[in-house]
Amino acid sequence: MGNGEGMTGAPDRIDSDRALGWAVLVLVPLGLLVALRRRRRRPTTELTAAVTVNKTPQEVYDFWRGLERLPRFMQHLESVEWLDERTTRWRAKAPMGTVGWDAELVDDVRGERIAWRSLPGATVPNEGSVDLRPAPGGRGTEVRVHLTYSVPGGRVGRGFARLLGEEPHQQVEDDLRRFKQVLETGEVVRSDGSPEGHRASRQLLQRPAQPVG
Repeated sequence: MGNGEGMTGAPDRIDSDRALGWAVLVLVPLGLLVALRRRRRRPTTELTAAVTVNKTPQEVYDFWRGLERLPRFMQHLESVEWLDERTTRWRAKAPMGTVGWDAELVDDVRGERIAWRSLPGATVPNEGSVDLRPAPGGRGTEVRVHLTYSVPGGRVGRGFARLLGEEPHQQVEDDLRRFKQVLETGEVVRSDGSPEGHRASRQLLQRPAQPVG
């Protein structure tokens, strides 16, 4: 009986060993694939900027809520089109060409906050929010913008953009400066030296004056 038990137990051990072997062969490559995919994910950029505008929170909200007006002060936006009450289609300039995506409103509180995020499949996965609150001393409204997005082309795309003078944080600050001008004066302040308004890429190409001759 003892010998018979030993003989019938051997195949069980072999099957267990084979099962373990198959598990290793399947799960280890799968884990490596997941790790590689995670490593290949596009790096994200997170930006925050703020400005004080001499308007009430409701006035600021009403202007920003009309998202189709954003290209008036956002240099890199070509257009924002409403598809329905909560969905918009965006088109923007990028170092490698034009990119587009659809986005949805995820938070909308009158006079206080607007937040959106891109829909799945966006060329530029992104999300953003605008928070409003009364400025101290009755000086208008504090506008705080927070943006998060994946850079097209990964680190190479981000580096190429910076070479062109398109430093992301500077872009947001410039956009908010133009937003303040549009809301307070009705237009972007321009000059002979900067006919398109204050822009980082133009300033990057400027050089100090040189003596004649």
